[in-house]
Amino acid sequence: MELNGRVVVVTGGTRGVGAGIARSFAQAGADVVVCARRPPEVPSPPGRFVELDVRDGDAVRHFFAALPRLDVLVNNAGGAPCQLLADASPERHARVVELNLLAPLTVSLAAYDHLKRARGSIVMIGSVSGGRPSPGTAAYGAAKAGLENLARSMAVEWAPHVRVNTLVVGMVRTERSHLHYGDEEGVAAVARTVPLGRLAEPSDVGAAAVFLASDAAAYISGASLPVHGGGERPAFLDAATAREET
Repeated sequence: MELNGRVVVVTGGTRGVGAGIARSFAQAGADVVVCARRPPEVPSPPGRFVELDVRDGDAVRHFFAALPRLDVLVNNAGGAPCQLLADASPERHARVVELNLLAPLTVSLAAYDHLKRARGSIVMIGSVSGGRPSPGTAAYGAAKAGLENLARSMAVEWAPHVRVNTLVVGMVRTERSHLHYGDEEGVAAVARTVPLGRLAEPSDVGAAAVFLASDAAAYISGASLPVHGGGERPAFLDAATAREET
């Protein structure tokens, strides 16, 4: 799955999952360009950094117009704070949808001509939140559901020139895990709910992204690849076991 000489843009690639994706592409030999609103905190991030707000359509179009070439686009920028629906304004929820759904559409459209010439590919970074109830992040889950559907439509409209796929990502251990799962004991407890017994590492997501962008996936388009360690153990199984033990 070598990508020597190919140009890859990773949005939101300065930390967490995005940084892991960027490192994986760099290790595969790609020329990586990382975009984010703020410079990376680490001293030697993979690839070249460009400051860019993916919600700014004019800035996005200018950025891609200045690129001499593009082979792979990874739409990773996204996220949302945990907030119940009734505790935030409609405008705040709209901003979450803008970042997680509308911005990837804007970026993909701006990158399309490059990708068509290169017969390249797009990797959307989706979430398991898009396929199940997401209390506390409802707007985010709705946006990720829309992103997965958008990718499938893109895959049909832009075939055979551009392949488009989605990674449906579960829980990932990053430098910000404590904001979601608590201390190390909390992270370990959450990890025990995953069939494979651990949270994903950013490199796990990166390896899957490299695969979808590589020639090894040349006949894969419009697909949604779960990267979630087996998903979640159904709650009814534990309830049934508890009833048997009593």
